Amino acid sequence: MNETAYERVKAAREGSRPTGLDYITNIFKGFMEFHGDRRYADDPAIVGGIAKLMDDPVTVIAIEKGHTAKERAYRNFGAPHPEGYRKALRLMKQAEKFGRPVICFIDTAGAYCGIGAEERGQGQAIAENLMEMSTLCVPVISILIGEGGSGGALALGVADRVWMLENAVYSVISPEGCASILWKDSGKAKTAAQSLKLTAEDAKSLGVIERILSEKEMGKKEFYDRIRNLLSEELKSLTRDAELITHRYERFRKLGVSAITKE
Repeated sequence: MNETAYERVKAAREGSRPTGLDYITNIFKGFMEFHGDRRYADDPAIVGGIAKLMDDPVTVIAIEKGHTAKERAYRNFGAPHPEGYRKALRLMKQAEKFGRPVICFIDTAGAYCGIGAEERGQGQAIAENLMEMSTLCVPVISILIGEGGSGGALALGVADRVWMLENAVYSVISPEGCASILWKDSGKAKTAAQSLKLTAEDAKSLGVIERILSEKEMGKKEFYDRIRNLLSEELKSLTRDAELITHRYERFRKLGVSAITKE
């Protein structure tokens, strides 16, 4: 593909792309949504619950942006509050208790950075997810389906396998934010996007992800069937023992090692 990095960013933000709930509805059977973090409130920006993948029970969690203006406002444009991440962690720990694999769909420009979110411990909520996900005793697969921005995305991304759709992006900061910090000019977002190495191909070459998913027939039955089959096959290859945590640890410890060695 010949698109520039910033064109990939625009594609990842395209409003017509399937959202997290679209994947849940079309890939899984019998989805039962759970609500609330048992501390403060329910966050509609993160949807989670139990379902069946083929005939196997799983816990599925997705960051949801919504499609219409009304839905997007309700979902806070896919920018989760701390209670959303705490709800996700509650569901992951429940999955661990009952031996269910966890599947996450990530699509966010970043966690919500409003005053209320900060007062309720946004940073701590994300940090707790990173710590707890690193030691979950059940398989975890995370898929970036659109934007993967900053800690808001990483809070659901500490997984045994991380996949990206071919036009998804994964970055520590948005190109506009990066350009504003480095050059005091958000208009240089295209240059920033190129430097951030945020495309699926960049992430694959750096070892950040294991698989790039084709967007052929996106939104159609064939598209969801393909992802369902890939998930089912991948989960069969992931064990549920002590080695799972060891391999997850080794996966993240080796990130960036080759780049340091080259320098």
